[in-house]
Amino acid sequence: MSAGSVRIEVAPSILAADFACLERQIRAVESGGASRLHVDVMDGHFVPNLTMGVPVVASLRPVTRLPLEVHLMIERPDQFIEPFAAAGADCIYVHQEATPHLDRVLHQIRERGLEAGVAINPATPVMVLSEVLELVAVVLVMSVNPGFGGQQFIPRAIEKVRQLRQMRARYNGSYRIAVDGGVGPDNTGDLVRAGANVLIAGSSIFHRPDPAAAVQQMLDRAREALAVQV
Repeated sequence: MSAGSVRIEVAPSILAADFACLERQIRAVESGGASRLHVDVMDGHFVPNLTMGVPVVASLRPVTRLPLEVHLMIERPDQFIEPFAAAGADCIYVHQEATPHLDRVLHQIRERGLEAGVAINPATPVMVLSEVLELVAVVLVMSVNPGFGGQQFIPRAIEKVRQLRQMRARYNGSYRIAVDGGVGPDNTGDLVRAGANVLIAGSSIFHRPDPAAAVQQMLDRAREALAVQV
């Protein structure tokens, strides 16, 4: 969805999908206007949960044309850039908190021709990213503590989005701003007005009776918010 020069994308998080009918659910969110698919990879160490890995991304690649963004919530992310790239990822997010060599890992992702993304946890200030903003295509603000779906949105994430929007002109001028955690129709307007471009949502899409309508509702809310802002 575009409003003027602003493009808003909804990226459904398949962690909340029904894996018994995953392809059907992907088709539904595609028809609703989803622009990307978000794949949460957790190792049970960096975050207190264990989810999917390389085989899931490889199985998704033939069934959708949407970009696959892989969110690595794992220790030693450098060891998994190549496997996920080979499996068909289009974008890989790494957490600032997960590696002491963030610059190196972001270069790894870029060298494979993928979009490099960096994510920060709720307690991490945005200024810690100042040295790598020129390397990334997207910055992901976690609006819950990562590990589990269905958590309550942390409102101070909105201020982080505003700060990143202000920093864009100073440090890069092109990265998108994504938000993940408790995102849904109720906070879509506040997020896009603050500067968010990518809305990552799991429960508020896949736990609804009609995932396609849920995606469309978020896009409608974003359009309305931007129209009022203009």
